[in-house]
Amino acid sequence: MQLTIDEALTRGGAGAFQKRLLGIFGLVWAADAMQVIAVGFAAASLASTFGLSIPEALQTGTIFFLGMFAGAWLFGRLADRIGRRNVLMLTVACDAIFGIASAFAGNFELLLILRFLTGAAVGGTLPVDYAMMAEFLPPKNRGRWLVFLEGFWAVGTIVIALTAWIASSMGIKEAWRVIYFVAAVPAVIGIFLRLWVPESPMYLLRRRREPDAREVMNAVLAENGAERLPDDARLILPAPDKGVEKGGIFAPILRSRTIAILLVWLLVSVSYYGIFIWMPLRLASEGFGFVRGYGFLVLVALAQIPGYALAAWGVERYGRKPTLQAFLILSAAGCFLFTLTYSPILIATSMLLMSFALLGTWGALYAFTPELYPTRLRGTGMGTASAMARLGGLAAPTIVARVVEQGFGLAIGMFAACLVAGAVALMLVKTETKGRVLG
Repeated sequence: MQLTIDEALTRGGAGAFQKRLLGIFGLVWAADAMQVIAVGFAAASLASTFGLSIPEALQTGTIFFLGMFAGAWLFGRLADRIGRRNVLMLTVACDAIFGIASAFAGNFELLLILRFLTGAAVGGTLPVDYAMMAEFLPPKNRGRWLVFLEGFWAVGTIVIALTAWIASSMGIKEAWRVIYFVAAVPAVIGIFLRLWVPESPMYLLRRRREPDAREVMNAVLAENGAERLPDDARLILPAPDKGVEKGGIFAPILRSRTIAILLVWLLVSVSYYGIFIWMPLRLASEGFGFVRGYGFLVLVALAQIPGYALAAWGVERYGRKPTLQAFLILSAAGCFLFTLTYSPILIATSMLLMSFALLGTWGALYAFTPELYPTRLRGTGMGTASAMARLGGLAAPTIVARVVEQGFGLAIGMFAACLVAGAVALMLVKTETKGRVLG
């Protein structure tokens, strides 16, 4: 009797095992969000501590995203070679160690080094988490649960916004130290929690370790209250798509979808990081009428949660690709609305819409991307996509700064154009992965 991993997972459904996995991955996912979002919230305090201008303080963001770029490229490939679990343990440990050390940096040069190393760890964690979570989910639950995991990003954003608000209210002089320390705490906890996470059975099968894969699958089924696999059962991987044996993620059969999805990742990340790095700086200072201060930033962060919820419903109801396209257009509409008005009420509405739709976009994008690749290329595919996102992050503190100097509204208009371009690029992806078996 032969069974694919997806067929075996379907026997147990999405139960206690997947819930625990979601909690463990979600905790560190929130921590990664906190590290990323801290770039904007810590910049003003850093500038004050080290006598820097805001653009100089934002070098911490540039170097952090450079580290993320390197980490995403390196660790995504390592996960396909040495195993998901080994990479997960390494990256979360580095995230905790260098994240905590950042809070105690004695000078700006040392801080830049520590932020690069923290960024490399975060960049490696993000794609591997998603690849591994996808490989433990049955097909009918995969899209929704992957969006649930992405939803922890909103939790991290809210925590950092609240931390910055409290630090500002208390008049803490070096608030950036508090922000960096709080951002690293969940990763410290995650080191111990991830000891429970087993190796991906799909990776084990790819390495011809079928008995080990069956042992992991039986543990998953037992925790979910389902029957063990029959004694005569043998786990197999589905036959690979023709044309992917050579060429990696740029093999002829994958080339167009890879180019398109990488372009979408780049365009979305330029828009997202551009908005959420510069928005805290703008709202914490002059703002837009009553739309100012950390209190409104917390409200903007809270608007992300229903965006994830709608994306989780949409990817299973309508499919990954149409849901992603809809959120890209909605995000562009929010940006476009911002450029049309000087009314504080409409500006507030546009900002909330941007936050709601952009995070729904990320949820759908993270659900869609890992399903576009076979098991042996999934870590590489997610790592490369994540690396493209880091290129967008690199652009946000530096290149985008020059556009922001010409006007915040002009920058938001540029982001709207990027998001529309992303929706057009997505048309090159001819595949819909809803309900599809992972190969």
